[in-house]
Amino acid sequence: MEKKRIVVIGNGMVGHRFIEELCDKNAEGTFEITTFSEEPRLAYDRVQLSGYFSGKSADDLMLTSEEAYDEKGVLYFLNEKVTAIRAENHCVVTDKGREVFYDKLVVATGSYPFVPPIEGNDQPHCHVYRTIEDLEAIEASGKQSESGVVIGGGLLGLEAANALKCMGVDTHVVEFAPRLMAVQLDEGGGELLKEKIESLGVKVHTEKATKCITAGSTSRYKLMFADSSELETDMIVFSAGIRPQDELAREFGLEIGERGGIVINDQCQTNEEDVYAIGECALWQGKIFGLVAPGYQMAKVAVANICGEEAAFKGADMSTKLKLLGVDVASIGDAQGNTPGAQSYTYADSVEQIYKRIIVSEDGTKLLGALLVGDTESYPTLLQTMLNDMPLPEYPSVLLLSDGAASSDSGAAGVANLPDEAQICSCYDVTKADIKAAVVAGCTNMADLKEVTKASSGCGGCSALAKQVMDAELAALGHEVNNNLCEHFHYTRQELADIVRIKKIKTFDELLDSHGEGLGCDICKPAVGSILASFWNDYVLKEEHMGLQDTNDIYLGNMQKDGTYSVVPRVAGGEITPDKLIVLGQVAKQFDLYTKVTGGQRIDLFGAQLHELPEIWRILVDAGFETGHAYGKSVRTVKSCVGSTWCRYGVDDSVGFAIDIENRYKGLRSPHKLKFAVSGCTRECAEAQSKDIGIIATENGWNLYVCGNGGMRPRHADLFASDLDSETLIKYIDRVLMFYIRTADRLQRTSVWLENLEGGLDYLRQVVIEDKLNIGEELEAEMASSLGNYQCEWKTTIESPEKLKRFKHFINSEAQDESLKYQTVRGQRIPAEIASQNIDIVMLES
Repeated sequence: MEKKRIVVIGNGMVGHRFIEELCDKNAEGTFEITTFSEEPRLAYDRVQLSGYFSGKSADDLMLTSEEAYDEKGVLYFLNEKVTAIRAENHCVVTDKGREVFYDKLVVATGSYPFVPPIEGNDQPHCHVYRTIEDLEAIEASGKQSESGVVIGGGLLGLEAANALKCMGVDTHVVEFAPRLMAVQLDEGGGELLKEKIESLGVKVHTEKATKCITAGSTSRYKLMFADSSELETDMIVFSAGIRPQDELAREFGLEIGERGGIVINDQCQTNEEDVYAIGECALWQGKIFGLVAPGYQMAKVAVANICGEEAAFKGADMSTKLKLLGVDVASIGDAQGNTPGAQSYTYADSVEQIYKRIIVSEDGTKLLGALLVGDTESYPTLLQTMLNDMPLPEYPSVLLLSDGAASSDSGAAGVANLPDEAQICSCYDVTKADIKAAVVAGCTNMADLKEVTKASSGCGGCSALAKQVMDAELAALGHEVNNNLCEHFHYTRQELADIVRIKKIKTFDELLDSHGEGLGCDICKPAVGSILASFWNDYVLKEEHMGLQDTNDIYLGNMQKDGTYSVVPRVAGGEITPDKLIVLGQVAKQFDLYTKVTGGQRIDLFGAQLHELPEIWRILVDAGFETGHAYGKSVRTVKSCVGSTWCRYGVDDSVGFAIDIENRYKGLRSPHKLKFAVSGCTRECAEAQSKDIGIIATENGWNLYVCGNGGMRPRHADLFASDLDSETLIKYIDRVLMFYIRTADRLQRTSVWLENLEGGLDYLRQVVIEDKLNIGEELEAEMASSLGNYQCEWKTTIESPEKLKRFKHFINSEAQDESLKYQTVRGQRIPAEIASQNIDIVMLES
């Protein structure tokens, strides 16, 4: 039988996917496949392009190889452009004069970056961000530049900004719209994203229309804006959107949409029956799909129809989850709330820098869309809720109030309720039923699941949900569930803690070399960093630990929404001398810091710029203050009432005991933050029963409460033991906390840990009080060892000239951040943009 000739113009991600799909159906050698690439290499992962600037090579980004195509019998031509389509002869012609005949032609030419018609846009050191060759040119410019501007604040623009930042270039983003990612985000989400990105040292300029690019005074170029402002830079990257690459189709008779794009039907056919178009060059029902997943769906539909099967492209969900400059961002469905009658619930937390918004139907029964900035843990659950029209809770606002643990719980419930036809992986169109079938066939881990179904091997956004489905099916079949920390460590967090503890491993690299693989990721690095700190309590800014820390730990302060930091010295038990109060007042006055007494009985000073932190802490350390560890997953505060010293109801010295407790456990690192409280009587003025460790004085000693917390998911602490003497109480606290550190999951609060602990509170009592596992003395010794290594991290830092080099705004300059704007409210300075904001956390909008 004569082979059917298939020609594919373009070998990008979508063109390559078409070839992969067709090869899977070509076992009998029915097809002869030929593809042309204008680039000097075969398909590579454009979604991960920014990884090129963080150590990945071009080979690391490749999706295939010449050897793989040779093995499959795919004929390929590199650096060769198709310049003509002769549909009447079923033939294409290239710029090298090559003629190739086809039975079916697939146009997968993708898109090209749009460069605004700005005078001076074609000068040296002006680039686009699309191909590996573009990245090589950007890298070369970066070596000759101190500053760079990205024109365009969408997805690709922020990726490009990350690339410049990774090169150590002083980076600016210029956006014409009033906010970043205007297509995906609303005003609140865009504003928070801007604040978070600026806090990382990237300056954002919105509502700026660039008129021309001229020679600069202090830099290579000067951008002249329509509002008469200017910005100097040494290099420019244009990332102002994409346009469908339809020039070839337009020239040779294929139907083109009014604003561009090759018109296709539901079978991905053009107006020429034997010519198909897929990916970003294709226009379906007036829409261009700028994500890779819809292109993959088009490829699958085109292959099916070429093979004589029935298949139709019915559009695609454009929801997406990604990390931009280290900031988690997700957009689902109608994220802007454009549906008539839609209602929205909004959650904004300026301290933790989280913004969430869900859009629901007019009757409140269906989820229409969502926005997530700063915390995307609930993305899989919300996405599946929308895609499968799953019913909402009576009060939909509860969907906003979930931390990592809570969303994990709700995610599990969501998995159980998902229909089998629910699409888990949009890149490869993998359903829940596909994953269940793979598990039944023998898949027991994510590596096997990826190989069999390809789920989560595309963009990776579905990996968490795919694992939840796999784990649920494994559990239903009676298998032990794989809870590996991540793909780099085939161990749980608890197992890694045991390995670190028993083998006395002191660094991440040592653990990775002996028990892991690859380079590590955003999951395992901070988790291992926390484990190391819990057991060895080493200085977190040592060179070998630096890469494991998040922004707060790196700068030993909580970053605020305007990019400044809070200064929180320890005030043990809430007791402070007048002299120390005076010092705090003097520091606040000298640096013009907003001052507030907190619920944890400390005094927080807000608004310190990065370069001011060492000077502030030098004054505080000299006055006898220590770091309060407000930035760490560690012991934060021990709250107390005045106790028997002053109160006529007090039965014991709660202040003195709280101070002793805080001084004992200060600096202890753990899977999540820890809060204590000591009340001098059962009137409970210190609110001890809402803390991780709560202590209440009685006539016969102390009552110990464990595993409570406030926050978005409050939990009342459980009474653990009664009428304890001080020595026994300390022993029990040592054992509870160290057992928690050993066995909790990453970022798991004590409350969730206890809820998930097999045997619950009774089992914990057996381990701690009865010493059922015969590890009581060992837990106490480990606690003593960790606490014995305590140091005030700020004292260590200000004594190190090398570490102090990190505390400046700009890599190549001593300049301060002049963009901060303030106004005075109630006698204190606060960020100007939040002065008039509402403080409602959850609000219902029509």
